[in-house]
Amino acid sequence: MPTSHTDTADGQNSFIYVVTALAALNGLLFGFDTGVISGAMLYIRDVFELTAVFGYTMNPSYVEGVIVSGAMVGAIIGAALGGRLADRLGRRRLILVGAVVFFVGSLIMAIAPTVEILIVGRILDGVGIGFASVVGPLYISEISPPKIRGSLVSLNQLTITSGILIAYLVNLAFAGGGEWRWMLGLGMVPAAVLFVGMLFMPESPRWLYEQGRETDARAVLSRTRVESQVGAELNEIKETVQVESSSFRDLFQPWVRPMLIVGVGLAVFQQVTGINTVIYYAPTILESTGFEDTASILATAGIGVVNVVMTIVAVLLIDRVGRRPLLLSGLSGMTLMLAVLGFAFFLPGLSGIIGWVATGSLMLYVAFFAIGLGPAFWLLISEIYPMQVRGTAMGTVTVLNWAANLIVSLTFLRLVDVFGQSGTFWLYGGLCFIALVFCYQLVPETKGRSLEEIESDLRETTIGKKAGRSNTVKSDD
Repeated sequence: MPTSHTDTADGQNSFIYVVTALAALNGLLFGFDTGVISGAMLYIRDVFELTAVFGYTMNPSYVEGVIVSGAMVGAIIGAALGGRLADRLGRRRLILVGAVVFFVGSLIMAIAPTVEILIVGRILDGVGIGFASVVGPLYISEISPPKIRGSLVSLNQLTITSGILIAYLVNLAFAGGGEWRWMLGLGMVPAAVLFVGMLFMPESPRWLYEQGRETDARAVLSRTRVESQVGAELNEIKETVQVESSSFRDLFQPWVRPMLIVGVGLAVFQQVTGINTVIYYAPTILESTGFEDTASILATAGIGVVNVVMTIVAVLLIDRVGRRPLLLSGLSGMTLMLAVLGFAFFLPGLSGIIGWVATGSLMLYVAFFAIGLGPAFWLLISEIYPMQVRGTAMGTVTVLNWAANLIVSLTFLRLVDVFGQSGTFWLYGGLCFIALVFCYQLVPETKGRSLEEIESDLRETTIGKKAGRSNTVKSDD
């Protein structure tokens, strides 16, 4: 018998919120590391001689780039390993491993005596983030009831944005004394909380059943579902496992390939549409409009607040409105704001107001990202893949997401040199428009359906069907 949203939100779901809140700390690690390095680098360059690294003489700006990008390199490694490890070790165990790796990386950075050791710590932090970015959404999606899965998985994105904002505040708190070691070392705190908390949390019921532990899977479902749901969901899991193999080649089966394309596309578009140029370079962008240092830092903090607030809006709406409407409206707004931002730098004679136009455009751009492409990517890739390769599939697309992040971060300033700020933002705007068309044509709606229903429907879809049929997994009507 179907249960209402109210039914699923009572009783057992008080426990699911605790589990989700702890698992979502994976996103906090992700966000904190992303935001904290921008402030720490202002003081690292005053402590270390940034002219050589690992025996190679370099331009100081290149050494800074190596330090900053070390975490992204580590994240690519962590995501590449994390998908397979999540399938082999289990979701919960990989979260524990990731927390330990991040803790050790933060500790190494806090006490690093040389640039080389600092980079090693950054890479280890990145490996932990790579694990977290794969397994956090995966674990939450598999343990969540279908009716509220979108909101719960989107909490991971909320903690990412919260982590970025917390990092900005930490940077501000320690900026007076230039205490960059404290900035970087405080990452140990959420890592420790995540590790201790997850010791008391259950494993994913889907992974448990896949390992032949049906009794354990039923016990977990009993703690996170009302009684009338347990049997039906366990039967769905059983039917799904019986028709699946666990080969990596399954990612390239005709019925899986369309969703692999969707995941890869979302992974790349989330980054090449320019979001991390704002996260990493917002002060630089705003300084170029005439803002003083203090004003640009405060404006950057304002952008961080907008990011958090609009992510909360997305969490509240994503199970009511659906994934596609938020994704499409968000990309439309991002495209428009990048066009406006480009014109703000292009039109002459606007020096008096360009800073305010740029700030407003950046805030609205971030707001549209936060309600659409930000949470929708992580949610959809946790929903659209078959169970036995879900971890591997998520690891594959997450690797590409981090690789695109690295490329965009390394090329932004060079693009500005070649095309100017207007041309660069218009380039990102053009990519946003392409992403909008891609999502309209190919991205499915998954609102309100169990993971097994989504998989079953995808099995019935053939590659030869028209793109319009591919726009939905199955009607919700």
